[in-house]
Parts: sequence; structure tokens; C-alpha cells
Amino acid sequence: MGVAFSIDDFEAVIFDMDGVLIDSEPLWKIAMEKVFSDLGCKLSKNDFQKTVGLRIDEVISFWNKKEELGIANEKKVEDDIINRMIKLVKEKPIPLTGVLETLSYLSGKKIKIGLATSSPDNLLRAVLSGLKIAHLFDVAHSAEFEEYGKPHPAVYLAAANKLNVDPHRCLVIEDSLNGVISGMAAKMKVVCIPEKTHVKEPRLEVADFMFEDMLLMLEALKKGC
Repeated sequence: MGVAFSIDDFEAVIFDMDGVLIDSEPLWKIAMEKVFSDLGCKLSKNDFQKTVGLRIDEVISFWNKKEELGIANEKKVEDDIINRMIKLVKEKPIPLTGVLETLSYLSGKKIKIGLATSSPDNLLRAVLSGLKIAHLFDVAHSAEFEEYGKPHPAVYLAAANKLNVDPHRCLVIEDSLNGVISGMAAKMKVVCIPEKTHVKEPRLEVADFMFEDMLLMLEALKKGC
């Protein structure tokens, strides 16, 4: 977007997880649609587009209020969705285009690698284990342990702190508007690689850099353009 883009500008790269490392956004919608349907609520995959990037507890709270579902135990609903998600992820974990190549490149350049996700820690661990990439991350942090999830910057700031890197020297890789806002609010540079199943979101253009996939981003990083 007209701004210099070189790996030499950064000490750390912090990845979002869902829709960035793994094509899990469709799985989230499948899991949520099933669990909410069992509760008698006919929310569709298109409805869940409105809450992409939020923590799952915030998603459940949002729909509980909006649809007046009267769910007394939101934690049980959360656990049901997460357990279903872990099962779906374990069945066929496939990294998104360019993920393995990018991680290998950053590791070779001695760039610190972090993960900052809205997903709960047990799902985070299942994804990293399923993709066999856990060893490549210096830090993996869930917004589950923060007071606020994305678009609040807390999860990114915590990841930078754990990496011992100034936020200004961190590059964030995101796919959703809430994630882009979170990274920018943390005063980090943000790459947006829009998740392909999302409804087109013009506001993603606020990101510092935009690429169709991670291989194209990696090519730009290598060129230092």
C-alpha cells in the first residue's frame, strides 16, 4: 500500500491463527451452527460472519442477547463448541497456503515468531499440534487469558511482551477486521490476508499491507519492497 515492506524492519512476526494458519473459519461456523441449532436457534453461517474475530465467549454472549435465547450457562455452550472444533481440526488439519514456507523463512532469518489468537488455549494447542508447527513458535498466546479480546489490543501487546520485543518492531498477520484493528491498536504494522470465505469487507483496506495469500506476502518480504 505504498509503504516500504522489509523483514529487516521487524524483530518479530505475530500470527493470528484462525483463517491465517489454518482454514478453520468454515469449521467454526459448522460447529456454532450445530450447537446453536441444538439449542433451538436457527442461526446460519452467514449470521456468524458478524462475529468473526471475537472470542467464542463474546460470540455466545452477543447472540444470546441479540436473539434473546435465554441461555443460562454460556460456559457449557462454549465448551460444546470448542470440543466440536477440536474434533473437526484433528480430523484433517491443513495449513493455509504459504504458512509452512513463511515460518521456515522467518526461522532461518532468526526472526521471533509469535501467535496471538482469540481462540481458547486448548484449541490453539490442538491446531499447532495438528499442523506440527508448535516448535516454530517462540510464544503462543490466547486472548482467553486477557480481560478483553480482539479488537482490543491486549492479546497482541501480551504476545509482544512475552517475546520481549517493542510493539513498533512487530509485524502482525491477520485476516479479519477485528484482528486488523487489534494489531493496529497495539501500534504494530499489520498485514491483512482476507479469509476467503468471509463476505468482502472494504474496511480491511485500513491494514498497512494487503495480500491475496501468504506466499505473495513472503515474496514481498524477501524482496524488501
